[in-house]
Amino acid sequence: MHESAFAPAPISAPTGIDARLFRDTLGHYASGITVISGLEADEPVGFTCQSFYSVSIDPPLVSFSVMLTSTTYPRIKESGRFAVNVLAHDQHHVSNQFARKGTDKWAGIEWTPAASGNPVIHDTLMWVDCELWDEYVAGDHLIVIGKVVEMSAPEWHTREPLLYFKGSYRHLREPDQIAS
Repeated sequence: MHESAFAPAPISAPTGIDARLFRDTLGHYASGITVISGLEADEPVGFTCQSFYSVSIDPPLVSFSVMLTSTTYPRIKESGRFAVNVLAHDQHHVSNQFARKGTDKWAGIEWTPAASGNPVIHDTLMWVDCELWDEYVAGDHLIVIGKVVEMSAPEWHTREPLLYFKGSYRHLREPDQIAS
């Protein structure tokens, strides 16, 4: 194999990565916040999830990652389907509520069922309802792929996103006006 003169020099990987430093470094990547929801015996279940992204347009696939130690995801997985609720800028209390263990996560949360029955939280930025497509173990997490079977209508998309950056909730600000 011919080595290009333009190829960058290989970067040596460190022998050990400090977990806290790794987490803090990745915290510099702003992301949205979601609640993954489903049903267990006709009761709503859900958890806060930061790692959500689109995977494919054809077929329409999305993905999220969840800790292998999650006690909520296995309850959702049983049905073979889930919804992803992308939280709006003023829903940090919803994120906090679904991140807690041992509490009624749905107390005071208004929702309606998607066609599948999965809970769609009111006033979110957007939502998708999915059938479980596949799962992959990746370190201490499970990468979950879902095929989108229903999604929020365009008129639903009127809010701003709730963002998470450097360990804190953030909001978008109005775009800077470009002088003409």
